[in-house]
Parts: sequence; C-alpha cells; structure tokens
Amino acid sequence: MILIFALFLLTLLVITAIAIVRTDDLFVAVMLTSIFSLLMAANFFILDAADVALTEAAVGAGVTTVIFLCALELTGDREKARVGGRWIALSTVGVLALLIIYATFDKPRLGDPDAPVHQHLAPWYLEKTPEYIDIPNVVTAILGSFRGYDTLGEVFVVFAACIGVLFILGVSPSRKNQPVIKKSSGLRHHLIPQVVGRLLIPFIVLFGLYVQFHGEYGPGGGFQAGAIIATGIILYALLEGESEALRAIPRGVLLGMVIGGALLYGGVGVACMLMGGTFLDYSVLATDPVFGQQLGILIIEAGVGMAVCGALLAIFHAFAARERLS
Repeated sequence: MILIFALFLLTLLVITAIAIVRTDDLFVAVMLTSIFSLLMAANFFILDAADVALTEAAVGAGVTTVIFLCALELTGDREKARVGGRWIALSTVGVLALLIIYATFDKPRLGDPDAPVHQHLAPWYLEKTPEYIDIPNVVTAILGSFRGYDTLGEVFVVFAACIGVLFILGVSPSRKNQPVIKKSSGLRHHLIPQVVGRLLIPFIVLFGLYVQFHGEYGPGGGFQAGAIIATGIILYALLEGESEALRAIPRGVLLGMVIGGALLYGGVGVACMLMGGTFLDYSVLATDPVFGQQLGILIIEAGVGMAVCGALLAIFHAFAARERLS
C-alpha cells in the first residue's frame, strides 16, 4: 500500500515539476511550487521523517509561498520571453539527470538496516538517548544536544540570512513605523477570508506553541514552531493590513527576536562553561544531569523558535516595504 502511494506521489511530483517549467505565468508557478512542497512533505512523512515533513509544510508551502507572492507584487506575474538558450539548459538538465540516476545504482536499498549510514552513529544515538537525556524523540536529542554545535551554526545562518536580506532590500529604520503596503486595509472588505482567517489564526499560533514545547515527545521543535507561528502572524497581516501587523509587532521587536534568539542559544553554552562544564554541555545546568539536558534543550529550542519566527516575519515585511519596480 505504501509503495502504491509513493508511486502516486512520484507521479504527481513529476507532473507538477513539468507544469512549473512549462508555465509562463509566475503566479501559477508559485502556486505549483507550493503544491510541490506539500507533496514533498507527504513524501517525507511516508519515509518516517516527520520532523522534516513538518518543516517542509510550514516553510516550503507556507511562508515561502507568501514571500514569493510579495516578490511578484514588486515585479510582475509574467516571465519575460527569452531568445535561444533553451537547448543548452535542456542538455544540462538531461546530463545531470542521467548522472543522478546512474549514482542511484550504487546506493543502498531504501530502508536497508545494514546500510552504512545506520552502522556508524545512529546505533549509539538510539542506545544513549534514554540514558543521557531520557526523551522519546531521538531527533530532538540529536539536534539539540549531541549535535548542538550544528544547530547553533544553523541559527546564526538564519540570523545572517535575515540581516543580508534586509541589507539587500534596503529597509531603513526611518520607515519602520510607516504603513508599508499600498492596500494597508488588507482583506478587511472580504467577508469570507476575514471570518475564516480570524478563526484559524488562534489555532495556528496555538499549534505552533504546541510544536515548540512538545518537540521532546513528538515531531517538532523550535524551527518548525517558529515557522508555524510566523505563518499565523503573516495571515493576520494579510487580513488586517501591514500597518496593523507592524503596530502589533514592530520591526524593531522582530530584529530583537532574531538577535535575542541567537544570543539565547549561545548564552546557554556560555552559562554551561561558567558552571564548570564545556560549551553546550547542559548536564551542569542542574544537579541531575538528565534534567539539566532536558532544561538546556528546552531553552535553546526557545531561542531557535524566536530567531526563526523573527527572521521570517522581518523578511516578509522587508519585501512588503519595497516599491514596485518600474
């Protein structure tokens, strides 16, 4: 049954990808990429990668789609015609596709427990997580504790990406309190979106908080929670207008969330050193090393959620603040 569903998803993915390449309407392309992201999320889910599936659904199909639509508002919804060059692009894609297909012949069988990837660190993580951290979700233990340095680097990548986008789009502090979208009233005059949106926003934010504080027991964590909460706030901005959204959470607060989230994560590591441990060794945060690990993961996940939510909202407002290109 799973194989049939996987083949069905693969067929839909191929059809969607071809449709994205063939269409000249950029709005249609954005909608199709959102559908593609949802299909990929379903694919990750049937591969038992629920955390990745949740991230793909929240970021790929949610926030990214809105940011693409903001970009279209600045440029246009039609792709400019190009003269020549298609055969070169088609040949390049064809060669790369053949190389990728050839490489798959040498990879282990899908789900093979004897594959090399399952014989290195994975058994140690599965064995030591109940002893050292004692939480059901091994993925959270790996990302938050065992590989905490990697996750810290990812948080600072999010921080750097946010700052880079703001610099490129040229959002100046003097404009931070101005209404930044021409239609500042949003969708106030559209009854159905207003009613449905206002009904959904509290549940979206509540689900984001659930994902934030339930990541030790199920799929989720700070990254997914930050993206989900940002989606709810972006929906509020679309319904009520940019001026209301910025009045609720000013741009300065969003930047503070990005910086504060990264500093909170790094600050936990510094606190561990001051208490006699090594950087990001949460065991010293409490008399019980296991509880210290759980406490440290809870705090750093809060920092990740703050940074991701603030970065996505800041990027959204930065696109909305731009004037349409001539």
